[in-house]
Amino acid sequence: MVRLPGEAGVLGRAKLRLDRLGFYPRPVDTSRVSIHVVPWLFRLPGFRRFGGYATFRRILLKRAVLDEDLIVHELCHVWQAQHRPVRMWLSYLRPSTFSSDRRAYRANRYEREAREAVARTAGDGFSDAPGG
Repeated sequence: MVRLPGEAGVLGRAKLRLDRLGFYPRPVDTSRVSIHVVPWLFRLPGFRRFGGYATFRRILLKRAVLDEDLIVHELCHVWQAQHRPVRMWLSYLRPSTFSSDRRAYRANRYEREAREAVARTAGDGFSDAPGG
């Protein structure tokens, strides 16, 4: 695993973006979150289409690029896991998560929420309106 320079800065900015959203009662805790580049993981079947993957404390990236929107998306998954660990992880056990038919994966509540987090906090300002 490779660690990236600038990791703390991008994690801090991603946290600030998520802190503006009211998805969960407590803000995301980034005190133990780290970012690692693990290209071999994304060569495995089922992972090839992803640019990142989140666990409880790690954001795993396919490439050594700190894309802030991708970090926000994956950090949102960390936040979800901090509040709904069992429900969140069970939602990905459906066969469609790693199948070629992406409709059920895209419809997953936690994926929709992570995409919404990026969309609502992207750009020059923040939007507090749902879907805004």
